[in-house]
Amino acid sequence: MKEQTSIPISKVQRATRFITTGAKIGGNYLRHYGKRLVDPSVSRDELHQDNATDIYQSLSELKGSALKVAQMLSMDKNLLPTAYQQQFAMAQYSAPPLSYPLVVRTFEKYFHQNPTSLFDTFSHAAKNAASMGQVHQATKNGKKLAVKVQYPGVADSVKSDLAMVKPIALRMFKLNPVEYDEFIQEVETRLLEEADYSLELQRSLDISQRCGHLADVQFPNYYPEYSCPKVLTMDWIDGEPLGEYLKLQKLTKTEANRLGQALWDFYHFQIHELRALHADPHPGNFIVTPEKKLGVIDFGCVKVVPDHFYLAYFQLLDRSILQDSGRLNHVFHDLHFLYPEDSAAENSFFKGVFTRLVELLGRPFERETFDFSDREYFASLYSFGEELSSMKELREAKRARGVKDALYINRTYYGLYNLLHQLNAEVETSRWIPDTFRSRPGG
Repeated sequence: MKEQTSIPISKVQRATRFITTGAKIGGNYLRHYGKRLVDPSVSRDELHQDNATDIYQSLSELKGSALKVAQMLSMDKNLLPTAYQQQFAMAQYSAPPLSYPLVVRTFEKYFHQNPTSLFDTFSHAAKNAASMGQVHQATKNGKKLAVKVQYPGVADSVKSDLAMVKPIALRMFKLNPVEYDEFIQEVETRLLEEADYSLELQRSLDISQRCGHLADVQFPNYYPEYSCPKVLTMDWIDGEPLGEYLKLQKLTKTEANRLGQALWDFYHFQIHELRALHADPHPGNFIVTPEKKLGVIDFGCVKVVPDHFYLAYFQLLDRSILQDSGRLNHVFHDLHFLYPEDSAAENSFFKGVFTRLVELLGRPFERETFDFSDREYFASLYSFGEELSSMKELREAKRARGVKDALYINRTYYGLYNLLHQLNAEVETSRWIPDTFRSRPGG
């Protein structure tokens, strides 16, 4: 893959790139409508492909938070046409890397020496590149290491990038402006944290140590002496990205089930025991080791779960709540699915929508095990998602439906369910319902 020799860092440079991209998109629409005048049967597939290619090319050159948002959008199969999903998913681990001289500058700034002096060996070419940084392979004292180097300007451009990507997100993906403004603050907080490799080092050490007892999950060792706010060094975990296994279907049913159980246990131990979790469940963040264990290699995006939110949100795992109107109303108000100011019609509509959503997303918890290869279940899930995305009442709502703390929890569950579906895994789910949330009298 061709390397970039420079990256736009200043607000003016980045704004110019956004404007250029907007002009290309405008040209794509003009061509599309011109073709429609000649042939009204022309579909939007070519338009979607052209727009997806132009947007991804621009964002991949900009790197940082704008590309990260594209990666997040690629995980929502109900929001984006297939062309966007396929292009934006490339941000997970195959974005164009930066050239070696730019990497050397980072090392000279923070370590006052180049990487080949700090390590015994250091690969000039990146082994993989994602939205916020790229990974090089190194050795030191006989150990094989993964060295993650952040792209220049990532932290400084988070706020301005999110402001510039807003018009594209609202217009092209028909997002609700009220919800966008509410939840983008949460996205900004997480991205600023993700740009702080010192914080990631601290969280990586803590969470990997506390999750170290989980079966079939493997974590690297981390090296503070070779890390800094823009460089993070850890053991190299041999294996292949989970995404490669998913594409090639290289796992037996037994192996897939074991990896699926490892994923399920890893996430639910964090949620219910640590109240802080790895909130970026895309295939590029996991390695399948030669022993078919789950290697976890990235703790950049971690969501700390506040107690008040936890106690409200996970009551929805108790199936009896759907038959307890008073208790359901209380939780729905706590989570801002409903508001005291809602009219009777709004209350009825939104209560019905979110009750259906709770039932559907909670279905894997209803039995001892759940088979995520169930195509009928995922067809229902995707169909309801498409229905939600087209609901005028949601797109034009004057208040955000949901609290911002739910954004990354919902995203985590959505990503987890999709990984398990791609694995065709059957996992034990019921043991992760805490007694606190099992059926009990309402009131």
